[in-house]
This record gives sequence, C-alpha cells and structure tokens, in this order.
Amino acid sequence: MNNSTIAAISTAPGSGGIAVIRVSGEDALTMCNDLFVPYKKNKTINEQAPQTVNFGNIVNEKNEIIDEVLVSVFHAPNSFTGENTVEISCHGSQYIQQQILHLLLDRGCELAKPGEFTQRAFLNGKMDLSQAEAVADLIASTSAASHRMAMSQMRGGFSNELQSLRTQLLNFVSLVELELDFTEEDVEFANRSQLKELATNIQIAISKLSETFRVGNALKKGIPVALVGETNVGKSTLLNVLLNEEKAIVSDIHGTTRDVIEDSIHIKGIHFRFIDTAGIRDTKDKIENMGIERTYQKIEQASIVLWILDCTQLNEHMEWLTDRILSKSTGKKIILVFNKIDKIGEEERVVLSQLFEDFKGERIYISAREKINTEKLQEALVKAAQLPEIHPGDVVVNNIRHFEALQRAHTSICRVLDGLDAEISGDFLSQDIRECMHYLGEITGQITNDEILGNIFGKFCIGK
Repeated sequence: MNNSTIAAISTAPGSGGIAVIRVSGEDALTMCNDLFVPYKKNKTINEQAPQTVNFGNIVNEKNEIIDEVLVSVFHAPNSFTGENTVEISCHGSQYIQQQILHLLLDRGCELAKPGEFTQRAFLNGKMDLSQAEAVADLIASTSAASHRMAMSQMRGGFSNELQSLRTQLLNFVSLVELELDFTEEDVEFANRSQLKELATNIQIAISKLSETFRVGNALKKGIPVALVGETNVGKSTLLNVLLNEEKAIVSDIHGTTRDVIEDSIHIKGIHFRFIDTAGIRDTKDKIENMGIERTYQKIEQASIVLWILDCTQLNEHMEWLTDRILSKSTGKKIILVFNKIDKIGEEERVVLSQLFEDFKGERIYISAREKINTEKLQEALVKAAQLPEIHPGDVVVNNIRHFEALQRAHTSICRVLDGLDAEISGDFLSQDIRECMHYLGEITGQITNDEILGNIFGKFCIGK
C-alpha cells in the first residue's frame, strides 16, 4: 500500500456554503500543522486531542489569512481510513478550496486518486470490499429504498451472511483435508451426511441471495420501461407527461422519433427508467428502420412494456403489429395503454373494451395530451414493478460483480452435492469446497487482486 499522505477536496465541485478538504496519512497532522493557526493559539494540530473540532485560520507562507475554518482531527486507527486524518471545513469558494489544497500539496501531500480514501479504509481493515462498494452506492442513492439497501450493506449485513457461509465451509474442508493425512488408516473425520446437509443449506442460501439481484438491480439502476407502438400513437407525448417536461419532440409527422430517448423519474419511491422508442411500422426509410431495430432491442431489455395504442386507429395493421411486439415481450409485464380516449364516443368505447379479449394483463384508457387517467397508469406501473418493500437490515444484492461471484459459488456448491452423491474422494470434494469459498471471498475482498481493486475504486469520485 502507498504510505504517502494524500489530500483532496471531498465536497462536490462548484461553489457552496461549506467545502471539506480531507487529508489522510501518517504525516497528515504535521503537514496541516503549519497551515493552521488555532483561535486560542495555545495548541497546534499535533497537540489537539483526537476526535475534536478546532476553530482557527488557514494561513499561507506569507502568514496571510486564506480563510476561517474548522479543523477536525482524527488519530489512527480511529478514523475513516484507519490513518491519521484531518478534515478542513472552509467556506465553499472554489478559490479558497484550491488555495488550501495547493498549500497542502506544496508541503508534500499527494493528490488523492478517485476512491483512494475508501480504498485505504479497506486495506486498513476498516471495512470489507462489499462495504466499500456500498459507500459509492450510498452516495449515488436517489430513493429511500436504494438508501436503505446501501446502508444495510455498508453496515455489514451482506458481509456477515457471507462470512457465516465461509466459516461453515472452512470448518468442513479442514476436516476433509485432515482425512487425506490419514488415508492409510481409512479414518473419516468429516461426516458425509452432515456435510451434505450443510452444502444443501448453503446452496439454498446462495440461491436466495442471487434471487434478490433482480430487485436490487432495479432499485439501484431503475426499472426499465419501454414505450412501444406504431408511429403517432402518442408515445412521446406520454413520455413528456410522465416526466413533466418536454423531453421528446412531438409531431404529427410519422417517424419523428428515430432514436431511443431515455430519462428517469420516481413514482411512489420506485425508480423507473422510461425509454421512448421509434414507432413500429413497415417503412423503406433506412434510418427509420435502424430506429425500429433499436425498438425491438429495448423491448427485450425492458422489465415492463407500455404498449400504446391509438383509440382512433385500431383496425389498421393490428395483427402485424401484435406479432412483432409480443414476440419480443416474452416474460415481460405488458400494460396495454389505449391513448386518445378523449377523441372517441361512447359507442366506440364499447367496441374498444371488446378488443384483445385474450390479453390477461393490465389495460389503461388514457389521454396523454389531456392528462386523463395518467395517475392510474402510474399506479399500474408501481403494481407491475412488484418490488417488495426494503426494510433496514434486509440483505439485497445490487452489484453485478457480487451476483456473478454468487453464481459461480452456486455452481461450485452444486458440484460438492453431486460429488457427495457420487461418493468421490475427499481431495476432489476439498477442491470444490475451496472454490466455493474463493468466490464468496471475492465479494468481501478476502480474495482479491490489484486489477479488481483498481476497477472498483477507480469509479469513485475524488475525495472519497
């Protein structure tokens, strides 16, 4: 690990009321000492008690006051990084922030890399790797559910569950490997029936964790909702209404939307990612056909499909359109949205209700332009999301790296079960058990390498 003392501005870029400059490393206190003149002028930073906040001035080499500040002092190992740490709270002027940072760099601090403070916290044993990744998720959280999910992981809920599984596996693999030292005596230290029961329980636990990824990923990134249908049925108008802004161009000209438009909103605490797509029709326009191909791709990627139909034009090309949309929507939640309901009479509404009799999903009758029943559509979206409420302490997987490691661990533990049924030798059993432990350890960072760490922490913001 790099033993240098690092510094960075930890607050978001720009001007604000307050900004924080963070300094961490063995020489953090000494390097800040010359810059800080305490108000009472009786104690330097080196002499301040740990976990205290001190008022004073930051001064430059000419003893000119740069700003009045509060300086928080933390002694190793009782700090976020586990190192000596100083946090300088100054006024939010960009000029002041840069002046203080340059003074620190002139005294030998190195500019922190993205995520380097959190990486040091991990390397110094203040948190494991999954907890460190939860720090980034907490910063990026945009809803109560995603916040609770990140807080639970950061506090070690996921880590504790994984550690329990690894400990159980370690105890058994130790007994299995001990048997290998007594092969001539034909001694069995690891009870095979108990090992099978343990492996079964672990297989079930890993499966349950993996199954939470659908919910976790949706809460973290938003539930993808594709708005699909023919041209001029009101997809872009509906998108603008849902987002409450003029995001998409609305026109009576067919084929106006030729590319995918995406944006996100929260509805009743759930993060939805809406995708407005090119209208589906038979056209010879090469560019428009490229947009339609992207429409099909987005239908396949979506969790929910809003199939929007024009109430005034339901007899044209319906069989052709139905085949194309339904063939791409297998396994999706489909909501039929009959738009422009304000433009038809009572007799036409009766005919409308008889269409798509075989369709078992939700159907909503709206006018996007007049904003009729759009609230009912939002309620239908929340219902279609089928997301359980996340409570503090719930373990939910929301990281693709964790999910993939769990999938590999699941494959390994299944091989252990197959091996027990086949009564294979202890050395092969040991190999599969250790492989399962390896993949679980990859999640928490007990098994890792510099490439993985660089990839994870390189995505953090500077100052964190």
